[in-house]
Amino acid sequence: MNARAKWTHAMMILAVGAVGLAFTVKMSAQVKTSTEERAGQATQQVQVERGTVLAVSGNDVVVQMADGSIRNVENVPESARVTVDGREIGVHELKPGMHLQKTITTTTTPKVIVTTKTVTGKVWHVTPPNSVILTLEDNTNQAFKIPNGQKFMVNGQPTDAFGLKKGMVVQVTKVVEQPAVQVEEQAKLHGRMPPPPPPAPDLPVLVVMAAPTPAPAPAPVQTAAAELPKTGSELPLTGLIGMMLMAGSAGVKFLRRK
Repeated sequence: MNARAKWTHAMMILAVGAVGLAFTVKMSAQVKTSTEERAGQATQQVQVERGTVLAVSGNDVVVQMADGSIRNVENVPESARVTVDGREIGVHELKPGMHLQKTITTTTTPKVIVTTKTVTGKVWHVTPPNSVILTLEDNTNQAFKIPNGQKFMVNGQPTDAFGLKKGMVVQVTKVVEQPAVQVEEQAKLHGRMPPPPPPAPDLPVLVVMAAPTPAPAPAPVQTAAAELPKTGSELPLTGLIGMMLMAGSAGVKFLRRK
């Protein structure tokens, strides 16, 4: 190969590189891309957490979990809601002693994202097996890197990079399947007020009764010594006794006579 031929070949390589650099930016606009999403069988996992409110300070809540552990829930958003007796309440309405139950439902859906890229053009230059420059429908040239094992459809027949010739109309389709997982989590928070305190036990009623007031003691009877009237005398009593003695003596005599 003479110097002129080498120079011409080098210029062609530079030109191809320049074209590739110039039109690579337009690749996304010229390649037709379609995306399809295929979803698999979804699975669900339900987790239930229970706890009791110990304290509420602003938007911070201290909860004792069912296993006895203490959980500090900080900066509870104002939008958070707890359903209590059919009514939704916010964090500022939580009260110590309230029982909470959080049900977390996690739905996992496996998916396959299928991306199909299709380009149709006329071969302007090919460097097998690395790259090809195609003239697209808008008469612009665009360089493409040829992946390993890439097949081209020419007149309905598949061929590789080595079978491409300048002027051939080819269609290239690339299908990429990418697995993905979609995870959705839904949490529902329910609560119930603490039970009312038990009534106080029935205690016997203590009735304080006043002690009966004792009756006043009767006043002592003062018996004064009987005094005979100053006009009285002991002579009649003496006379009466004498008469009784005389009568008795007379009676005794009478009986003796009998």
